[in-house]
Amino acid sequence: MDATTPSHPYYPRTASIPTYVANESSVLRLLMTFGLMVGVVIGLAYWQTIQSPLRLRPIDRFAVMWFALCGFLHVGFEGYYVYNRTSIPELQTVFGQLWKEYTLSDSRYLTSDVFTVCVETITALVWGPLSWLTYFAILTNSPYRHINQVIVCTAHLYGVALYYGTNLGDFRTTGVSYSRPEAQYYWVYYICLNAPWAVVPFVFLYDSYKQTARAFRALQAPEAERKAQ
Repeated sequence: MDATTPSHPYYPRTASIPTYVANESSVLRLLMTFGLMVGVVIGLAYWQTIQSPLRLRPIDRFAVMWFALCGFLHVGFEGYYVYNRTSIPELQTVFGQLWKEYTLSDSRYLTSDVFTVCVETITALVWGPLSWLTYFAILTNSPYRHINQVIVCTAHLYGVALYYGTNLGDFRTTGVSYSRPEAQYYWVYYICLNAPWAVVPFVFLYDSYKQTARAFRALQAPEAERKAQ
């Protein structure tokens, strides 16, 4: 191999990933395995909503599945990245290969980019557990449900804005692209797989806004009636 030829398929072509080893599994097998994991998590969460004695609204059922999935991804998948970030380029575990496949859309994960490591560490250690707390809060009708929900949804919006923004900022200022140009990597992996965290949190924030306002109206109603007498 010529000395100028990169030893990996990632962009920018000058990225230093000296320990890279190509995946052993096919892309189809990896995606099917990951899809099965996600399906099991969502399926179990949905089953819990059916078994719950509470009268859950459709949006509550959706929230249970969403936050269960977020907890799994943040703690399990992203936590795996944080713990193994320096060795992922050579790993052949399922999660290791999945990360190598995903990072064809964002090579910062394989070069120990400071922003990426920091945001993923916070996500795995803070937002993942908080997602699970929100999930349990819904199923137990906890009064802390909407407080948790507002915090974690705001964090998701802030995190995805920084994730997209830093990437775009680098491209605009330096011309460096971290994603391969193929549509599968940029539009499907980078844009579409992250887009739910730029949309779904708004749904839950709006619901928390309505439920919190309703609770305060109910709390203030007796006082208003007393003053009116």
